[in-house]
Amino acid sequence: AMSQRIPIFEGQVVDLGLEQVTLPNGNEVTLEVVRHPGASAVLPVHEDGTVTLVYQFRHAGGGMHYEVPAGKLDEAELPEKCARRELKEEVGLSCQKLQRLGYIHTTPGFCDELIHLFMATGLEQGEAALEDDEYLKPVRMPFSQALEMVHNGDITDAKTMLALMLAEKHLS
Repeated sequence: AMSQRIPIFEGQVVDLGLEQVTLPNGNEVTLEVVRHPGASAVLPVHEDGTVTLVYQFRHAGGGMHYEVPAGKLDEAELPEKCARRELKEEVGLSCQKLQRLGYIHTTPGFCDELIHLFMATGLEQGEAALEDDEYLKPVRMPFSQALEMVHNGDITDAKTMLALMLAEKHLS
């Protein structure tokens, strides 16, 4: 249970604070914890077996990364709604079916962020509408190629690696 929190920084994406915590063994410790609203990520799978990823600039990640479309949850927003919104905004796709693949704790050592993973099928192409702080290009490729990029180290983004690996059993 969270007993006391001393805020250090409150930002638009994350809040950082010091939290007094009692461990299961009774030890009292002070931990640095990043609080995040959570996010959704969605793997769009086309009828021909290709997937659309985004080749996206990530300053903190050191440059360009291949990723599934994703974004953080708005206040009280359902993960499914967020997934559909990001799919539309980032790559201009809408989907008939959204299948839940699970969720991941991105970095449970210091952050409470949960990313909900989805697979989208029954896709229809429309117009994208990027945010001002986004730079990305949609890239469409065979699912097998994307999976190979996970295994050979060309894709290092965790949510993307896991979405592709979890989707594999639905697509093989």
